[in-house]
Amino acid sequence: MKILITGATGLVGTELVSLLLQNGISINYLTTSKKDIKNEPNYQGFYWNPQQGVIDEKAIVDVDTIVHLAGASISKRWTSKYKQELIESRTLTTNLLYRTLKSHPNQVKHLISASAIGVYPDSKETLYTEENKSVDNSFLGQVVVKWEQAVDNFKRLNIKVCKIRTGLVLSQKGGMLKEVMKPIKLGVGSPYGDGKQWQSWIHIDDLVHLYFYAIQHQWEGIYNATAPNPVDNEELTKTVAKVLDKPYFFPAVPKFVLKLALGEMHILLLSSQNVSSQKSQDNGFVFKYRTLEKALQNLLG
Repeated sequence: MKILITGATGLVGTELVSLLLQNGISINYLTTSKKDIKNEPNYQGFYWNPQQGVIDEKAIVDVDTIVHLAGASISKRWTSKYKQELIESRTLTTNLLYRTLKSHPNQVKHLISASAIGVYPDSKETLYTEENKSVDNSFLGQVVVKWEQAVDNFKRLNIKVCKIRTGLVLSQKGGMLKEVMKPIKLGVGSPYGDGKQWQSWIHIDDLVHLYFYAIQHQWEGIYNATAPNPVDNEELTKTVAKVLDKPYFFPAVPKFVLKLALGEMHILLLSSQNVSSQKSQDNGFVFKYRTLEKALQNLLG
C-alpha cells in the first residue's frame, strides 16, 4: 500500500507518518518547501505550491489512499489576512488535489481528510453526533463548511471520502495543551469564561491510530475524533493542574478579557461542543485514552 499525505510535517502528520512507516506502509508526501524534500526508502517528498496551482504529478503514482491534513493553524490571531489564509490553505490545497486526480491517470480509491468539530454550534446542552446537520454561525463554522464541500468533490471521481472531525488534540509537542499549561505552570491557572463550556478532546496517539484504522477499514462519511469522555473547561484546567501538581484557585478569566487579548479567536476558548465518538466505536475503533486524567498522565506525568 502507498499513501499520499499532505501536512505530513505538522503536529498530526508527523505522528501519523511515524505510525504508518512502523507498519510497513510506503508514504509520498507533498511539501511547499523544496529543501524539505526527502527521497528515502518508503518515504518520498514531492513539491507543490497550492497558491500557484503547482504540483508534482509524480506524487500520485501508485497511491491508493490520500490523507489530507494540510491547513494553516487556527491558533493564531485572526486578522482579515490570516482568515483568508485559513480558508485558502484548506480549499486551494483540496481543489489542487482534485484537479490533479481528475486530469492524470491514477489508482486512488480513498481520500481521508481532516476536519473540525468547530462546525457544530456552540451549545452546553446538545450532544453532537455525525448526523447533526446544524452549522455554527461563527467564522470557524464557515471554514469547516467550505473545507468539507471541497473535499466532497472527490466523490465525483468515484473515490471514497471520509472526513475526520477532530476535537482538541492533546499533545506534548504543540496545540492547545501547551497553551493551557503556560499559566498553570506559573501557578495562575484558571478556567475561561464561566468554565462550563464542553471541551471534546482526543489524545494525539488515539487520533493517529484512528486515521490508521480509517485507512485499513476504508471508512466513508463523517467521523468524530473525540475521546468518549469530554469534560468542561473547568475540569480540564483542574485536571492539568492536578497532574502538574500546581495550585488551582484563581477566579475564572472573564470573556471580555479574553476578547481583548485574542480578538475574534477568543471563541476557541469559550465555544462549547459536547461531541460523541460513538460511531467510531461502533465501527470497531478502541480508544486507548478514554479519560482525561489517563491521557494527561501519559503526556505530562
